[in-house]
Amino acid sequence: MSDIKINPIVSVTREIVNIFDSLGFSVAEGPEIETTEFNFDRLNVPKEHPARDMQDTFYTKDGRVLRTHTSSVQARYLKEHGAPVKIVVPGRAFRNEATDATHEAQFNQFELLHVDEGINFAQLRYVMIEFFKRFFNSEVELRLRPSFFPFVEPGVEVDVKLLGDNIPDRLRDKWIEVLGAGMVHPNVLSFAGVDTDKYTGYALGGGIDRFAMLKFAIEDIRNFYSPDLRFLEQFSIKD
Repeated sequence: MSDIKINPIVSVTREIVNIFDSLGFSVAEGPEIETTEFNFDRLNVPKEHPARDMQDTFYTKDGRVLRTHTSSVQARYLKEHGAPVKIVVPGRAFRNEATDATHEAQFNQFELLHVDEGINFAQLRYVMIEFFKRFFNSEVELRLRPSFFPFVEPGVEVDVKLLGDNIPDRLRDKWIEVLGAGMVHPNVLSFAGVDTDKYTGYALGGGIDRFAMLKFAIEDIRNFYSPDLRFLEQFSIKD
């Protein structure tokens, strides 16, 4: 058995997908070059929302965009498949912003969407706790802070505290901001032709780069996209 060098983004993406697969979610994908209909309109993003501005979004000459979030797959999948739906969406997204240790113009996200009869916030909370426990191999405590996202209502920012003796000092007993979540906005369901009297749903989205930085104690997001092979050689999996 030999070691295979692997970018931590790939490793963490596989781990996230495997965890949600074990919780009954199927993988869905969508185009990285997207229409404004699926990137904004069907996600209840107002025409005047600043996220549509050129300084935040990369536009192509024909008026399409480099998707700014993997939520565009949520909108496209709902339109094509309707409800019920239970998917995890890993992939790249792009935003026109300055790069630094915690921000890049391209980054990796995962999106979760579960729409069915009787879906409620308690189920969302359960899924988040199960995911964090398995990903960090730790007992966890959640803190939910009210926040606004156009495609969910109510929406929350989610912080997690890792508990236990096996947690590194850099993470132990500290509140860590990890993702955004909420109940799918009825408008998003209506735009896809889903009966809002029958179906409800939840969604969440997080940065894969962010989770990789937490897991492997990486301090600069730009390392993931560096051509320096010395960085990659630190990470491996067994063949």
